[in-house]
Amino acid sequence: MADHPPFHNDDAELPDWLEEAEARALDAALTLAPQIGWNDRLADAALREAGLNMRERRLVLPKGAKDLAALLSRRHDRRALQVLGETDARSLKVRQRIHAGVEARIEAAMADEAALRRANGFLALPQNAPLALRLTWESADSLWRWAGDEATDENHYSKRAILSAVLLTTLAARLAGGREHAQAHLTARIDQVMGFEKWKGRLPKPAEAGMDVAGWLGKMRYGAREKAAAHMARGAEAITDQRAGEPPAA
Repeated sequence: MADHPPFHNDDAELPDWLEEAEARALDAALTLAPQIGWNDRLADAALREAGLNMRERRLVLPKGAKDLAALLSRRHDRRALQVLGETDARSLKVRQRIHAGVEARIEAAMADEAALRRANGFLALPQNAPLALRLTWESADSLWRWAGDEATDENHYSKRAILSAVLLTTLAARLAGGREHAQAHLTARIDQVMGFEKWKGRLPKPAEAGMDVAGWLGKMRYGAREKAAAHMARGAEAITDQRAGEPPAA
């Protein structure tokens, strides 16, 4: 499956020639990027190298270097999923799934290290931050889907936001310090994520907390102030005891 530019409708079937032209342009860009950098000059040079005329260029990379960055990121996503497809995610614990997913995605990106460094510099520019965040979110989403995540509540978004941060920082660690440094960083980040998830699981659900607050406010409004205050104090003590690992007072 070839790479789709970031602004195509993902549900629309692209003509075969366009998919092939995108792949040729990206292949050329990966060769040229270390010398040219990641910019619109690179996009123009890659399109020429791919043998495309002016009309075709406007169709293949209408956003220039931004489209190239999206094509590269999505190629790396697919490479990672191809590797992960050889593993049954259900046979792994959640911690192992996260580790395997991030590791596969980082290794897929590092296969194009020279061009990746140029692309990352381009995406780090303030004007490109929205695209960088979008592409990282897509990567995190694809990994969570491979891992079997079916959350549709607020956890759907929090999981992807957290994994996006893990992907970004682990890739930075790999580029700066090598494989072993990245592995140590990834293990530490996963420990933090799992610790956070355990702590979050002990908190009241938003709906339950909202009902408690509404009840307290209603009682205070209609005169049972002392009773409501005592109820709030007991609730606060229970939460404190729970966080400290002690059973709530009877």
